[in-house]
Amino acid sequence: MSVASYPSGVVWNRVDFPSFLDAYRRKLREAFNVRAEVDRFSVQRGIPPLVMREVQACTPLSVFIPEAYDGRGGHIHEGLAMLAASSYESLALSLTMGINGALFLQPLARYGEESVKAEVFRRFLQEKNLGGLMITEPEFGSDALSMQTSYTEEPGGYRIVGTKHWAGLTGWADFWLLTARARGEDGQLGRDIDFFVCDVSQPEQHIEVTEYFQNLGLYMIPYGVNKIDVLVPHTHRLQPETTGIKMMLDILHRSRIQFPGMAMGFLQRLLDEGLQHCRERSVGGQSLLHYDQVKKRLGRIQAFYTACSAMCTYTSEHAGLDRDLAKENVPANSIKTVVTDMMQEASQSLLQLFGAKGYRLDSIAGRAVVDSRPFQIFEGSNDILYQQISEAVLKQMRRLKESNLYRYLRQDNLTQRAADYFRDALDFEVDLKLPQRKLVELGRLLGRVVSMDMVVDLGGRGFRGDLIANCLAELKQDVENLVSSYRNMHLADVIEEYLEDSFWLEYTTRPAT
Repeated sequence: MSVASYPSGVVWNRVDFPSFLDAYRRKLREAFNVRAEVDRFSVQRGIPPLVMREVQACTPLSVFIPEAYDGRGGHIHEGLAMLAASSYESLALSLTMGINGALFLQPLARYGEESVKAEVFRRFLQEKNLGGLMITEPEFGSDALSMQTSYTEEPGGYRIVGTKHWAGLTGWADFWLLTARARGEDGQLGRDIDFFVCDVSQPEQHIEVTEYFQNLGLYMIPYGVNKIDVLVPHTHRLQPETTGIKMMLDILHRSRIQFPGMAMGFLQRLLDEGLQHCRERSVGGQSLLHYDQVKKRLGRIQAFYTACSAMCTYTSEHAGLDRDLAKENVPANSIKTVVTDMMQEASQSLLQLFGAKGYRLDSIAGRAVVDSRPFQIFEGSNDILYQQISEAVLKQMRRLKESNLYRYLRQDNLTQRAADYFRDALDFEVDLKLPQRKLVELGRLLGRVVSMDMVVDLGGRGFRGDLIANCLAELKQDVENLVSSYRNMHLADVIEEYLEDSFWLEYTTRPAT
């Protein structure tokens, strides 16, 4: 059904999802390729109002809002499909939608007070409001549990004071989820974390932006430093089922496990762009597609497309708002790390295929490299998350008194289908006390076995067989390479005072004069 067939006052939550998604895709194509020159405005800060108005015309964020509040129901598969449609046109736009959905609307739907949810959801649907999450602080990034933003209770609500930075949609969002620790009468900060809804349209909840960053990529999304001194009503505090830290883990794991939605359209776009370029580009009298190394690069991007499809299927069935994901660190961290590594590698490969033509911000190839890179950093640096994957698996192995990696993976629900591909490669005893760098390497290995298990499952459902076979072959090779690296126990150290006796020119034979 064409967009034109929908009247301007259409109630999007009553439209069947295929029609909704088709209409949204058409709006995106019109906004990014007809009414605006995407390559031109993608190198400018922010999103042109006309483009955002077109994007919001279908009320895409309704996919994250429960039916009880006139949304589409908060179904995970709909959210992922909307994110994928967005990222095919713009990764920054998809991240904008993902921030709103996974880091604001879903936490509010799961933990918010009913009276607050009703008004906030109404404003998202009718007034096209936006929301985000503030956790990171200038001195406390990965160490979020040590945040210094604090709150005290006053007669009118909670006074929240502190500084946050690198919150996507800085100065743009209408609502924020603010994280803070309780400050006791003795001035000490509590150990738990609480979340509060902040409505910046209210004078007492205004957040001052003291600096805007010149972020390297994702130009459409504003980032900066936020000075917080707000008073929010008592009803604006989210209500955890147990502790605030477990609520935060549930929120972050649900967000990470939905990264494939943003990656899906992005990887498909890179694959389509790569195929088109290599068909049309002629070198040595033949198209690039005839060269074996080119086929290798494109085949690998295609394998990433398949793996991401498998992750989307898994997430759709395991991340519903009725589930507590606080303990789902292995699947959530595996999906987030592996798919973001794939995004960056695919971007680098596309740029290599494009050559000099792609080394520009107004090229999809160059822009993809800088836009996808922060996905390996935010919401948990990949190195840290890989370490956490290993620590979780080793903890479980100790509990089961199992030290053989293959035997453990063969009985674990997340890896049992993929384990037999590595009967020999992973049949070794794991040292349960590993240095950090080996924990990271083991986590990279485990993340890919988990991902491979999802691909095996997708293949069993009837997904195209040749794509599955190629993807499994690529992932198997990745795991075997990582096993080799993991089992090489050389640990290079850092020599801090390295300048003495290390200037190469002193050891170079010079021509006689």
